[in-house]
Amino acid sequence: MGMMENSAVFMAPLLLRNTVTSLLVYADKSILVLAEKYKALEIFRYLVIASFLFFLRLFPSFSQFLKADDDYTFNSTQSSGYFVGYGGVGDSGIGRALSQLLWSVNDIPVSSSKYGIVRSLAERLIEENNNEDIEALREMNRTVLSAAFSRTLCLVEAAMVELGQGRVGHYGAGFGPVCYQLNRLLRAVGVGSGRVGVSRSGNSAEKLAAELLWLAEELAGCGFEEEAVERWASASNLAALSLSAEPRLQGSLVKVSAFLFKQMKDMDSEETEEGSRQTKMKMLTSWLPLLCRGSNGTDMPVLSLSERAELEKILEDTVNMLQHEEQEQVLSLWLHHFTYCPSSDWPNLHASYARWCTTSRKLFLPPLKM
Repeated sequence: MGMMENSAVFMAPLLLRNTVTSLLVYADKSILVLAEKYKALEIFRYLVIASFLFFLRLFPSFSQFLKADDDYTFNSTQSSGYFVGYGGVGDSGIGRALSQLLWSVNDIPVSSSKYGIVRSLAERLIEENNNEDIEALREMNRTVLSAAFSRTLCLVEAAMVELGQGRVGHYGAGFGPVCYQLNRLLRAVGVGSGRVGVSRSGNSAEKLAAELLWLAEELAGCGFEEEAVERWASASNLAALSLSAEPRLQGSLVKVSAFLFKQMKDMDSEETEEGSRQTKMKMLTSWLPLLCRGSNGTDMPVLSLSERAELEKILEDTVNMLQHEEQEQVLSLWLHHFTYCPSSDWPNLHASYARWCTTSRKLFLPPLKM
């Protein structure tokens, strides 16, 4: 009986943490859409992220005071990474297990021998769920992986803001001051670590970005690549921060972008024409600037020559599918960032730009007389 009472006491703060996390993950996507129209919501969004980080920092301190009875002791501080589930999918044991594994992957440093074990366990569980001819298990994979991708997006963005990366805005006059004020707030509440490139859990933003690619690949392997594409296309704030991030982190984010642009190419038949065009537009306006600036890498190019050629063709085809006014917006953005970074000659969308100019010139020609 004492063990059951202790378990209930132990689970209460974990459920609170999970509830707050799930609410943030799912609310963030809606706030992102509105923030594109109302800049005041951008400030609100960053305040929410700061509060969330502060909550996570306080949580271990709170949980360490939970004690069991004399014949059963459990140190909850050591297990504060336990995660019951994302957005209700933890109703089943297998869902809770997968959620816990994906949470742990974010928190365990790559240098730890436990990292490979936990990640391989997660991959095995995802594959086994996917191989079963049971729709509920496939849907569970989709829900848990999507939530994990969204959570990791938040962690990468929060780590970059926390450590002062991306203070100068590129996507609007108010973006830079918002990041600067949030950075001050994070340090004021004691969340800032003072270590460049290191997040709240001690892991680097580059490590978390690599996990974004891994999660995107897992989603695509299960046939749910549109989940990652939609979330990546909407991550305009992270895209803006990435323009002034350190080169290694930029390279990791370029790899995620390249992979998801390729996945987006094959999604046309699965979406409505209007929805597909809007997703393409958001992907291009958000991540094309980073492709222009962050593809060189430090020691070697981030992408191989064949990968660059393939992605360049995908970008050209995607631009050509847009409406004339949308093409102008995308190509103007490309030209600005392409010329801003003279050390890079990729992606070269000159052919698309010339084609758009030709089409625009024809608009001045008088109509043909019948």
